[in-house]
Amino acid sequence: MAEPDGPDLDAASVGPWVDNHCHLGVGARGGDAPPVEDVLAEARRHGVVAMITVGTDAASSSACLAQAGAVEGVWATAGVHPHDATEGTGALREVVAGALGGGALVAIGECGLDYHYDHSPRPTQLAVFAEQVALAHEVDLPLVIHTRDAWDDTFAVLDEVTMPRRTVFHCFTGGPAEAEACVGRGALLSISGIVTFPGAQDLRDAVLAAPLGSLMVETDSPYLAPVPHRGRTNQPAWVGLVGAELARLHEVPLHQVASTTTATAAAFYGLELR
Repeated sequence: MAEPDGPDLDAASVGPWVDNHCHLGVGARGGDAPPVEDVLAEARRHGVVAMITVGTDAASSSACLAQAGAVEGVWATAGVHPHDATEGTGALREVVAGALGGGALVAIGECGLDYHYDHSPRPTQLAVFAEQVALAHEVDLPLVIHTRDAWDDTFAVLDEVTMPRRTVFHCFTGGPAEAEACVGRGALLSISGIVTFPGAQDLRDAVLAAPLGSLMVETDSPYLAPVPHRGRTNQPAWVGLVGAELARLHEVPLHQVASTTTATAAAFYGLELR
């Protein structure tokens, strides 16, 4: 199936945009990462005023925090991805403890469950996810969730441990029923370039069913480049293309999506934007 032409990137650069989930300094598919300086410059040229770079284990979380501490407009999360759940949370807790109060750390995660790949045993994934939900409560930071093919268990953990008051389902890929379950619990949905893919109608239906104020935008770069760049290394500069699809679905002006999602992200992460 041929992919439709996506919106013009310059038209989607009205901004301001917050790419609320990216992986700066990471290469796609095992390749070399593009120079971070170039990525940041291109993002800013296209109206991106803030980026959240996301940790997936203790080592990457430390690297993200160092990067965020050195670059204006970049903040970081610290977490253990379900793929790396066998690492446990001991080292992560040390990273978080060392970062508290420094301003760079704005969330715990990404953490959660991934039953699509099962790179870690499911009991380990469940335990490590629950520990990070509890950690988010302990340090009063937002929670960033990754869930794939594991909705029932994800909701079960959140309901048992108690979902933090600020929680986002990153790269949301559920349908309307999952969106309703998330938003009904008070969570936000972060939408990636998948929403532009031809086969993602269920996701588009979910986005259309969700209030605009419950949505944020992300690239998950260097992965999941939106149409018309699918197959290329993704970058934060393209987050406006995700916003353009949200504007099309909700039938609102693009600047309204930009201002709404940016305000939502700033409030969610406690960002002071310039």
